[in-house]
Parts: sequence; C-alpha cells; structure tokens
Amino acid sequence: MLEHFQWLPFLAAITILTMSPGVDTIIVMRNAASGGWRLGFLTSLGICMGLFAHATVSALGLSVILLGSAGLFTAFKLVGAAYLMYLGVQAIRSALKPVGMTFKDVSSTKTLTAWGSFRQGLLSNVLNPKPIIFYMAFLPQFIDPSHSALVQSLFMASLHFIIAMVWQTFLALMVHKARVWLARPKVAQVMDSVTGLLLVGFGVKLALSQR
Repeated sequence: MLEHFQWLPFLAAITILTMSPGVDTIIVMRNAASGGWRLGFLTSLGICMGLFAHATVSALGLSVILLGSAGLFTAFKLVGAAYLMYLGVQAIRSALKPVGMTFKDVSSTKTLTAWGSFRQGLLSNVLNPKPIIFYMAFLPQFIDPSHSALVQSLFMASLHFIIAMVWQTFLALMVHKARVWLARPKVAQVMDSVTGLLLVGFGVKLALSQR
C-alpha cells in the first residue's frame, strides 16, 4: 500500500493544518493551564481519538448520508455548537472568580478530572461535523482505489493522531512551564475570558455554518 500511497504530501498538509490555531488548541491549552500538562495531554488524547471516528465514518460513506440530509446535518451541527458554547460559558464563569490557576495533581483536581479532560477533548471533536467534511474532502485525494479505503483512512488518521498528539502535548508542556505566570489571578482571568469568548464564537460560527 505504501508504494502507491502519497503519504509525504499528506504529512505536510496535515502538519500545517494541525498547527493552525483552532478549537482543539484552545481547549488543550486551557485545560493544561487549569490542571497541568497531564490534563492537557489527556484532552489532546480525547481530541485525537475522535479522528478515528471521523476517518471510519468517512470511509464507510456515512458522511455522504449525513451531508445529504439537511435535517441530520443541522441537528449534529447544533449539538456540536451547543457543546462548544457550553465550554465557553464555563471558561467565562471561571474568569469571574478572582483566583489564579492552580496546578495540582490530577487525582486532587476538583474542577477538572482526568476523565473530564479526556471527555471534553473527545466530545469537542466528535460532535463537530467539520472534521467529517474535511476528511471526506481531503482523504480521498490520497487513497489508492485498489486497496481498502477503510484501512487507508485509518492509517492516515493514525498519522494525523501522532502529529496532533506531539504538537498539542508540546503546547500543554509550554503552558505548564508558564504556570507561575498563569497562577496570577489577573492573568488567569484574562486567559479564561479570551478562551471563553473564542469558544463561544466558534460555537456560534459552527451553528451558522452551511453545508
């Protein structure tokens, strides 16, 4: 399969797209700021696990059904938008508290647990129909029709998984290194405010987006 698979152009394209700021970047950095790099890592793990779901759906052609039904697409889109806005509101509420971000061990973090971080990452990715559209439009350009589309799609999702995990873990570590600065109440409030407004904005944009 590899001799026919144009994986180098795919790697270049997916790396650029992965490093572009977006919802994933915001959620990983906020959770890393709230609970340390481990929670940022788990958030990234949840996000990246969602890639396999999108690759599978795209390869099996379910995305064609989803995108072909205005009702299904709208419902799925609104659920994803509502979840992003929910995360944004939570961040804004945190900004109203005059305390700095703390960096406790995962087991002792009250506001955000390990499972909660993973779940946030997974749901923010799986409930977003845009990755389905992206995979449906992007992956076929690199698939060899003489081999299994599902196997190739999962292989490409694995490459995307590795690249995204490396980049987002790096971001989580950088945020963790700045924990002393982020522990200042005013800095934390500004970061939570900006994060919240961006997430709400992404949610509104997703809700208003067309197929």
